[in-house]
Amino acid sequence: MTKLRLAIVGAGPAGIYAADIILKAERKFDVSIDLFEQLPAPYGLVRYGVAPDHPRIKGIITALREVLDRGDIRLFGNVRFGEDVTLDDLKHHYNAVIFATGAVRDADLSIPGIDAIGSYGAADFVSWFDGHPDVPREWPLDAASVAVIGNGNVALDVARMLAKHAEDLLPTEIPDNVHAGLAASHVTDVHVFGRRGPAQVKFTPLELREVGELHDVDMVVYSEDFDYDEASKDAIASNKQVMVIDRVLQSWRKRPSVDNYASAAEPVERASRRLHLHFYAKPLEVLADDDGRVTGFRWERTRPDGEGGVVGTGEIRELPVQAIYRAVGYFGSPISGVPFDERHGVIPNHEGQVLHPFSNERVSGIYATGWIKRGPVGLIGHTKSDAMETVRHIINDQGSWWRPEHPEEAAIPALLAERGVEWTDLKGWHRLDEHEISLGAPRGRARIKVVPRDEMVGVSRQVGG
Repeated sequence: MTKLRLAIVGAGPAGIYAADIILKAERKFDVSIDLFEQLPAPYGLVRYGVAPDHPRIKGIITALREVLDRGDIRLFGNVRFGEDVTLDDLKHHYNAVIFATGAVRDADLSIPGIDAIGSYGAADFVSWFDGHPDVPREWPLDAASVAVIGNGNVALDVARMLAKHAEDLLPTEIPDNVHAGLAASHVTDVHVFGRRGPAQVKFTPLELREVGELHDVDMVVYSEDFDYDEASKDAIASNKQVMVIDRVLQSWRKRPSVDNYASAAEPVERASRRLHLHFYAKPLEVLADDDGRVTGFRWERTRPDGEGGVVGTGEIRELPVQAIYRAVGYFGSPISGVPFDERHGVIPNHEGQVLHPFSNERVSGIYATGWIKRGPVGLIGHTKSDAMETVRHIINDQGSWWRPEHPEEAAIPALLAERGVEWTDLKGWHRLDEHEISLGAPRGRARIKVVPRDEMVGVSRQVGG
């Protein structure tokens, strides 16, 4: 019987789901899968892109763990594609490869001043508070007033983590260095800006509700943003998700806030922090002082265009802030030896079959799935259907698979050992997982995430243990 030796680069949900789907698919050949991951631990953005106070979303890890723990997929962690192994290596040992490397960079926001000191990408901040091993251990949190540009869930994650009190994060897996940094934060006001109106936001209702439940944080919305046009009214009436979002926002309008403390019938105790939502705000410029440090944010007030979009009004506004975070999307990164679309941040492909960038001809043996295939849109459900599409082509493309010279499974560990790569395997991940849980248990915490890469590798490989 024909055997498919398949490499998958990226051990996040996209890569793991692709492995699971092809192993369960009806086929006329055996499959042997090796999963390569540049980090010492698996699960990708579920571990390093989801805020630590989102345990429900992190429950996805349970499903991913079940796939890996079956024992029919080998994991090679702490292996950098393009350095430790190359595309030529994969062709030497496999019939095909799926790239599931995701999108982890911040998309650009091309406005003057965006590179000022104190202007940050949301993805970098998320990597820091999630304890990514390849980012600095400290984050500057000396700003009292902060602007977050974006109206999606990542913008809300950033705003929530900035506004939330550090002690309220202790039940989570937040790393110690992150807790210490947030505990010393000077923030009092977080302002979230979106170009369109409340009925066009990209938040999910769950995310929105969560920010409204923060301890000692006032939610501030502005009445001028709720003069809905007919398109917004129709969206609220016809879409349940938009209706729920509107209901949440309308409930916040009734709360005492900085706009109506003075008119409250009874004295109201103000929270020590405030989270402001500003709609109809088109970013124009990040203001900076002579030393190049952020001093403010300038935007143009927009208005509905009657069709769900917005147009400028010509009214320019400014707000003094000392830091700005852009949360306008993620962007893929080039992969050594693989075609890449610089404009869209994806591998050019047709339904997962990688294409030459100029001729649009198929590249044999190379496939893509997840965000590096379709861009950073959609939820986990999209990732599964995405993988199914790619896997279907792999199964049907048997005639164009590579013909590896050394497909034997023992060749890869030997290659990595010869190159001095300290790879981690599934047993090593289990050791690290148990170690993190044991660190958290005495302090009543879910776990304490290990941050330094060398420590992660040491625990996984039982170095010094």
